[in-house]
Amino acid sequence: MMKTVFNLVLCFLIPLAVLATNPKKSKLRAKAASVVKLADGFAFTEGPAADKNGNVYFTDQPFNKIYVWTTEGKLETFHENSGRANGLYFDHDGNLLSCSDMDNELWSISADKSHKKLVFDYEGKKLNGPNDLWVRPDGGIYFTDPLYVRPYWTRSPEMEQDGEHVYFLSPDRKSLSRVSNDLVKPNGIIGTPDGKKLYVADIGASKTYVYDIQPDGSLANKKLFTEMGSDGMTIDNMGNIYLTGNGVTVFDKKGSQIEHIKIDADWTANVCFGGKDMKTLFITASEYLYSLEMKVEGVK
Repeated sequence: MMKTVFNLVLCFLIPLAVLATNPKKSKLRAKAASVVKLADGFAFTEGPAADKNGNVYFTDQPFNKIYVWTTEGKLETFHENSGRANGLYFDHDGNLLSCSDMDNELWSISADKSHKKLVFDYEGKKLNGPNDLWVRPDGGIYFTDPLYVRPYWTRSPEMEQDGEHVYFLSPDRKSLSRVSNDLVKPNGIIGTPDGKKLYVADIGASKTYVYDIQPDGSLANKKLFTEMGSDGMTIDNMGNIYLTGNGVTVFDKKGSQIEHIKIDADWTANVCFGGKDMKTLFITASEYLYSLEMKVEGVK
């Protein structure tokens, strides 16, 4: 998301009653751990994703760059022309998938930094702007497609699709289908490691839903997970779901809030687990990259 919509979204996304959990009583944070600012000076950080070694890649969409925070604690530039990448996720072959909304596309970026376009339209019409994505165990890709009009677009800001939806790209990457068409503005998305459940945040309705994933990629049995939307999402090995916006708010698999992590930034965009042991929570928030050491770990 861009800064121009921060205040509008924040006013209805996060309940005023949400308070930070006392770190000393946390069941999730490592003992005596606190949020650490790793880097700053960005325009707007987004889309963190860890590779198989725990290096964390993230985007600075206004500057059209992808950075990597290595497991050795170094900040490096990975890509300087990422198609205005937003959300990122690694596929099972080690390619970095990016929601590159300069031209409203889904990219696959290889280690040599070359890319190919996986998705560039739906039924001959331009997408709104792929925003966030998740790869299920068999390689199929789910992604959200909300409309956020970008100042760098040369295209018409008018929507060509009939709404803001969720899509599924088949494992062979030959078939694109729409799997949800009744959300206001889908944004954050994450699935369970067994490939059975998909969580989708409807930031426009201040709600997050959970679906049963069907073998053909379709979704069934939509249920309200929590009365809170989210920009980005992740999941830990206990099945807890992490939502972002006003800091990071954590829910157990039943939808009960169990933690709130306060972040010193105007907007917390996204979150993922990384590091050598996958027990570090990385948080992209406004101009910053933060981390927090955890007891739980991310899923691979």
